[in-house]
Order: sequence, then structure tokens, then C-alpha cells
Amino acid sequence: MLSIIDTRTGEPVVAAPVRRGLTRVEAHASGYGAGSLRILLVADLLVRALELGGTPVWALLSGERDQAELRAGATALGMHPFEGGRDLGAGAGVGEAQILHVVEEGGQTPDGVCVAVAPAEGAVPGGPGSGRVFGGADTDPAVLRLALLSRPRTEPLRLDADVLGEARHSLVGWRRAVAGWAGRPSRPVPDEVRGRLRAAWEDDLDLPEVLRVLRWVEDAGPELPDGARFESYAYADRLLGLELTRDVGAPA
Repeated sequence: MLSIIDTRTGEPVVAAPVRRGLTRVEAHASGYGAGSLRILLVADLLVRALELGGTPVWALLSGERDQAELRAGATALGMHPFEGGRDLGAGAGVGEAQILHVVEEGGQTPDGVCVAVAPAEGAVPGGPGSGRVFGGADTDPAVLRLALLSRPRTEPLRLDADVLGEARHSLVGWRRAVAGWAGRPSRPVPDEVRGRLRAAWEDDLDLPEVLRVLRWVEDAGPELPDGARFESYAYADRLLGLELTRDVGAPA
């Protein structure tokens, strides 16, 4: 069961207190930039984690500036579609069991559970009037996505050459490894691996720990079959959204 820290109280709360009750995840981002994309990514990860647990989710985007650019950036980074923000008042809408607001650290905290995201800095493509787009020769959107989720959301992040280079190196290596494992007989995700992955993301959405589990799977000895490694990465990617199986079947 996903537990998240409510920034208003500093205490953990159950993200979906009513089993299979509709949960609204509202991202509060205004103005295009790395910080706003980080807010949207945290909201997207909340949506994915809740859906993996069987909770229906309604994802919204609230803000006053650069909404079209933010939506385009979210799409390029493989996020769920966000509907337009709506003034539904302080309480949940009809049929809603919970509202989770994803907000900038130090910003306003609307009524409802608030998930704070620390600032992120660095140039990102696709801003208003930039003429730049995601997916160019030197810009794999998944690299930026991995860089944004590789640090705890409570810590400030600067998207410099080192951070992006580290993300690119990890992503290329994982995709190559997954493509190789895909050629081996399939095996189920080991219970230990599944348990560690779920324990990580259900503990305040601890994505860095999820990545550490994947590195452990990659480095585990021969007692872990390659087919189980493949299924473990495919399972984790339902949350991460990094297209880790993209190179399966591609020419070597």
C-alpha cells in the first residue's frame, strides 16, 4: 500500500485510503522548465504506482503559464496525459476518495495531501519559443526522465553534464542488458525482487531505491536466471517508464 509524506504535516499518509477509490493527482506547475517537469514527473510516478496497486486515478495539471509546452514536455517524457485543472473546491469531487497535490517545495499547499518537490535547474528542450524539441540526436527523452528521477524528490537537482551523462550511461547499459536477457528462457520475477521493488516505491515513492534494486538484479550471480532479470526490469519499468525493453529484437 503506497504511503506518502504529506508536506503540510511531515507525516506519512496512505495515498489511497479507500480500496479502489478514485484518487485525483493534481500537478501544480506554472512556467516551463526543469523544476516544472520534475513536478509533472512525480505526479506521473504517483499515477503509475497507484494504478499498479489497482487504484483508479484522475491526473490533472494546474497552472497559469506555458500549459501547452508543459503538456508537450510531459508527452515527450512518456507521462500519462494530464487533463486541465478544474476548480473543484477544497474537498474531493464526486466519487473521489482522495486528492494528492504535487507542489513546488516552499510553494502554496492546497487543501488535501501535498507532495512537495524540491527545485530542479538546468536547460531542457522544448520551452516557449525555443525551437528545440525532445528526441533530437543528442536528446533521448528517457535520459532526462532517468536523470530527474534518479535523485530523491526532496533534494534539489541540477541537470548538469555529469548528471545527464550518468543517466545516459545507465540507460544505454540497461537497455543492452535487457535485450540480451530477452533471448534466454523466461522466468517469473523472483518474490524477493518483486517485494523489494514494491517496498521501495510504496515507501514515499523512493525511486532511487528502486534503481538500486535494479542494479542489484543486474549484478546478482548466476543463481538469478537471465530470464528472471528480464522480467524484473520489465516489471519495474511499468513504474519507471524508461522503455527498458526498447532494444529487444533490434539488430546488435
